[in-house]
Amino acid sequence: MTMLAGQVAIVTGAGGGIGRGIVDRFVREGARVTAVDFDVERLEALAGLYGDAVRTVVADVADWDANRAVVETTLEAFGRLDCFVGNAGIFDHGMRLEAMEGANIPGAATELLGVNLIGYLLGVRASLDALRASKGNVILTGSFASTEPSGGGILYTISKHGVVGAVRQLAYELAPDIRVNGVSPGVAPTVLKGVSSLGQVEQSAVFPGTAALLPLARMPEAADFGGTYAFLASRDAAHITGSMLPVDSGLAIRGIG
Repeated sequence: MTMLAGQVAIVTGAGGGIGRGIVDRFVREGARVTAVDFDVERLEALAGLYGDAVRTVVADVADWDANRAVVETTLEAFGRLDCFVGNAGIFDHGMRLEAMEGANIPGAATELLGVNLIGYLLGVRASLDALRASKGNVILTGSFASTEPSGGGILYTISKHGVVGAVRQLAYELAPDIRVNGVSPGVAPTVLKGVSSLGQVEQSAVFPGTAALLPLARMPEAADFGGTYAFLASRDAAHITGSMLPVDSGLAIRGIG
């Protein structure tokens, strides 16, 4: 399989879960990848597995200078950039608004939105010149929570609704040079960092009992998502922009039954 032969991608949140699945699939499809994460050990594992096909960068995606450095590292290593995948995310573990102290809300919102939404915008902005040169594309990770309630708490849901707006607006602004699309996973075996300002720690993003609600009756693996990203990054998707593709195991059509 060489759907992405000769292409170069940046993938944030690449150390585990969906991000790791994206990196694995992109490399199998012939791409070279800059893998970005905050977890040094996970990145070292990727580098050890893929050698020269993967460059790793430990970075805070909510920092502008860090995003610029990621792009510079990519261009120095591979000479081009064809796809920016914004996938890094943190989770509020379903925390309701009334459970938050009012004084903590501004800091918590800044922390979560800084990674889940602003970090995507910074990554896209840092990548623009290189993506224009390659007629490349952007893929942003949304969620079932991008269109529905109950996929997270209020802060997470706001951030993922924002991804839909970002995809559509950026697709409008960056056409015809750069395509912009998103993927909306339903449930995924991903361990996400919590909102530290709310005292949350890293834990699974899958709520207990979720598998029983899925029409397809099984939990997807992280690897199950990589193909959708690879397709959107490929020339086969040359006429797709401004779209959010759901990969939700049928969660949105489960009905009351």
